[in-house]
Amino acid sequence: MQIAWHLIQQAARFLAARIDQQRGALFAWLPVCLALGIGLYFALPVEPGGTVIVGLSIGAVMALAAQRQVPEALGPVLIALAAISAGVCLGAWRSHKMAAPMVEFRYYGPVQGRLIAMDRSISDKTRLLFDQVVLAKMDPAQTPKRVRISLHGDRSLDTALVPGKVLMLTAHLSAPRGPVEPGGFDFRRHAYFQQIGAVGYSRTPILAVAPPAPGLWIGVQRLRAQISQGVQSHLPGQKGAFAAAVLTGDRSGLSREVVDAMRATNLAHLLAISGLHMGLLTAVVFGALRFGLAAIPPLALRINSKKWAACGALLAAAAYLALSGKNVSTQRAFIMVAVMLCAVLLDRRALSLRAVALAACIVLILRPEALLGPGFQMSFAATSCLVWVFAGLRRRHEAGVTTDLPARWRRWLRPVAALVISSAVAGLATAPIGMAHFNSSASYGLPANLMSVPIMGSVVMPAAVLAAGLWLIGLEGLGLWIMGQGISVILWLADSFAALPQAVRHVPSPPGAVLSLIALGALWGMLWQGRARLAGPLVIFMALGVWANSPRPDLLISEDGRLIGVMTPQGRALSRDRGSGFAARAWLENDGDPSEPSAAHARWQAMGGDTAQAAFLPAAAVPESCAYEALVLALRAAGSGIWCTDPPQPSGALAGVYLGEGQWHWRSTRAQIGQRPWTPPRWRSPQKRRPLKGAFENLVHLVAPTPEPSR
Repeated sequence: MQIAWHLIQQAARFLAARIDQQRGALFAWLPVCLALGIGLYFALPVEPGGTVIVGLSIGAVMALAAQRQVPEALGPVLIALAAISAGVCLGAWRSHKMAAPMVEFRYYGPVQGRLIAMDRSISDKTRLLFDQVVLAKMDPAQTPKRVRISLHGDRSLDTALVPGKVLMLTAHLSAPRGPVEPGGFDFRRHAYFQQIGAVGYSRTPILAVAPPAPGLWIGVQRLRAQISQGVQSHLPGQKGAFAAAVLTGDRSGLSREVVDAMRATNLAHLLAISGLHMGLLTAVVFGALRFGLAAIPPLALRINSKKWAACGALLAAAAYLALSGKNVSTQRAFIMVAVMLCAVLLDRRALSLRAVALAACIVLILRPEALLGPGFQMSFAATSCLVWVFAGLRRRHEAGVTTDLPARWRRWLRPVAALVISSAVAGLATAPIGMAHFNSSASYGLPANLMSVPIMGSVVMPAAVLAAGLWLIGLEGLGLWIMGQGISVILWLADSFAALPQAVRHVPSPPGAVLSLIALGALWGMLWQGRARLAGPLVIFMALGVWANSPRPDLLISEDGRLIGVMTPQGRALSRDRGSGFAARAWLENDGDPSEPSAAHARWQAMGGDTAQAAFLPAAAVPESCAYEALVLALRAAGSGIWCTDPPQPSGALAGVYLGEGQWHWRSTRAQIGQRPWTPPRWRSPQKRRPLKGAFENLVHLVAPTPEPSR
């Protein structure tokens, strides 16, 4: 016992000494700990009950209270444990708060709802989002809170699509889909946190039931629609659609060709109102206000022009947030800009890792589910790396480390070097995230951004501010014309680079833990003080090695058993060339294969068709449990003569890895998702209700009740 106690004391002293070296840099670890707790919540196989959540909440409070009673150097450890516990509780709280009905059957009939947003689907169709939904012969308590519908067919008879208007149409609806393979993107979870309970399509005309009701939200949406229409009337074609997307967030006019070209050149971030647009807008407004106040001597001598300019830029950012539709990426960008402008008001350094950490904490507290999305990951990865790199360059400059170039050359080369460094750093920081989520990498993303971002910052956004100022006197056309010239150059650059050979490189999806290890390695290397920070790059290289050497599943079977994909030396062979198109394309993308499903089906035919299927799936390949319904159905269709004696239970899509000698390792989407609030009811197993769980749910609805939609 004495030896064990001595070892514990030595470990505590070692830990205290290491933590003491991190003084002044510990706050940046707070969002990391919050993110660890949130990630732990979403990785759980079952939803934590009220007992667990209450216990974690009490434990977090006790850890914060006890950190004053332990040695000062160990206090941050208790704060970190409290933050991790708080992350789990935040995830659970958000999940219960966002709970809303989902349809669990195929619905065809009339749909009535209030239009709240428009965009375009992956098939280049206009897509509408409704709330205040009414479905025929459906109990209001079971009606989805929001419904998303794509418009197909001839739309010439449609009424004007104005946000806030109550519309009616006939549509096919179904529940949001889950992952098409184990470990794949879970659209059902994504829709759950947006309270979208049904998705579908319509081929019928849209009828207007009621005009937009008066109110602040309706007024803002109407102004937003008017600005979008006015911009597109001054700038016809894709130039106007680009400008409308930048100014109001309305991307419904952008064609699929333009979006694909922007993605192929890593310029798609110019279309989404994110940190770049919010930063450019506030920078232009801040600079213009400060210059204008400095040009008036009586004001310049009596007020702090820097703080007044920061207040004006903050108001401009808030107005931009309201007019852009307040989507998640814009809210995140506004929070980051607001934190930095508030730092200016408090005489603190605006661009620092502490400011980025504070913005990340706010976003994670408000929207814990944002952690799983590429928007949050890419935004904070780019911002953190940029701030860290330029802080290092600033320290070198303050230490007197300079080049031997003449001062005149340094003055001209400094902005060019800043642009090159920022584009390269942001590209490297976001490249693993983009490849993991989108299975592609832009070969010419760096030169395309080096040419396009300066045009965006020096022409497009200043012209947008000029157009907004001239709009008050009816001369906005001048600013929009200048804006259109810059947009034309950006679109030309996107088309030119996208047309080059090998403009897009396709990569397979990584295993689930790879991206987390890369993020933790990068954060460790940036935030930890001392030589131990060198472990961060080592972790990144190890994660990349795991990614490069992780094989894709040898066999994939869709949830309904109608599509089978077999990995061959030439790529994945698909059993069908039509039907199950979404799953087929997703499988090929996750393989890093740019082939079309028809080409993948040709590989299947070259294998011998269904006879090859039966040969590839011998009886020994079938799992012992007949719960794998999709596999059983697929084998029946192949004529392999394999039957189950017990009624099969749904398991979702299946992935099999061949281990050799007739042995297989199977994974199912049902096992991956587990028992969570967004799990389909048919996958849920009956569980005993814990006493405190009901109390926790009642507390959630008491503190943050979900109002019934008006009808």
